[in-house]
Amino acid sequence: MVRAIAFYLPQFHPIPENDEWWGNGFTEWTNTARARPLFKGHYQPHIPADLGFYDLRLPEARESQAELARAYGIHGFCYYHYWFSGRRLLERPFNDVLASDRPDFPFCLCWANENWTRRWDGEEQQVLLAQNYAPGDDIAHIRWLVDAFRDRRYITVNGKPLLLVYRVNLLPNAAETAHIWREEVAKAGLPGLYLCTVTGLPQLDFDPLTIGFDAAVEFQPNWGKLPDQETAPPNTLLGKIFKRLAPPGREAYWNHKIRSYPKVVETMTALPAPTYKQFPGVTPGWDNSPRRQVNAHIFSDSDPLIYGRWLRHAIRQSLHRFQGDERLVFINAWNEWAEGNHLEPDLKWGSRYLRETKSALDEAV
Repeated sequence: MVRAIAFYLPQFHPIPENDEWWGNGFTEWTNTARARPLFKGHYQPHIPADLGFYDLRLPEARESQAELARAYGIHGFCYYHYWFSGRRLLERPFNDVLASDRPDFPFCLCWANENWTRRWDGEEQQVLLAQNYAPGDDIAHIRWLVDAFRDRRYITVNGKPLLLVYRVNLLPNAAETAHIWREEVAKAGLPGLYLCTVTGLPQLDFDPLTIGFDAAVEFQPNWGKLPDQETAPPNTLLGKIFKRLAPPGREAYWNHKIRSYPKVVETMTALPAPTYKQFPGVTPGWDNSPRRQVNAHIFSDSDPLIYGRWLRHAIRQSLHRFQGDERLVFINAWNEWAEGNHLEPDLKWGSRYLRETKSALDEAV
């Protein structure tokens, strides 16, 4: 059996920081709902179907997500975890999951350890909240994490809690962090810690054992291995018109990068397996133009059947290369609506991506 774990974004409720940075009431739905097609055949906006425009402060919303995921074979969610030297963001949904013991659905955490910037409007250089990696932070962080690890629902590999670090290359000393974390987990009486790097960028394509981690998780899109981009909107008639009419300094507004989703899948499934331990990953699509007015990445012609073929390939890889608890596949994502990669049903496809997911997983049993 292969366990499918879906990345889970908690940014579907207002927080004071987002009110300050983006405007009152901002959530991920703000970007999602205001998206518009940029060129002929561009699928936007993505409008949720079965679950609607939910608010993750509501337990009913979280329960409905878990029920839907379970019905279609998803083993658990990997919640993004935002920790800035003890300060957490978007923490309420996960806090409520821990405190209420609901929903009764497996989960793990991925520390999203990047700076919080204005990336969503193209101003990546403007840091809103920095990752400073203060002295003593590793100990404080892991001691907080231990409380989550003790939860009966927490996903383990060979009895050890599974923890992902999104950009391990940003840590001042990743090997030292891993060592400190393992020591603290042992002191807490847990059987160990199963640490994973997250690949997807060229600088993260290395054997995690070299820094004291156990394995890697393939994050899709794998930006270092994608096929060449195709015709971009600036080369279309509409793009040329808007570029000419753009105010000074905003000529790059239409500088988006488009790739064919079928070609992405063809490229990814043709790659040889890495020489190190890496759990395969897939994505049902990608389009972050709702978030980014410049330099968006768009996969055109995403389709549930093509996604299903990719997922079946990933499942075969996992079955062939790994045993027991290490037979994992990661899906990006459960609910990244403003990046166009969600398993949750939308008005265009309904539950077809979920049905393909369940079909592929059932075939592997």
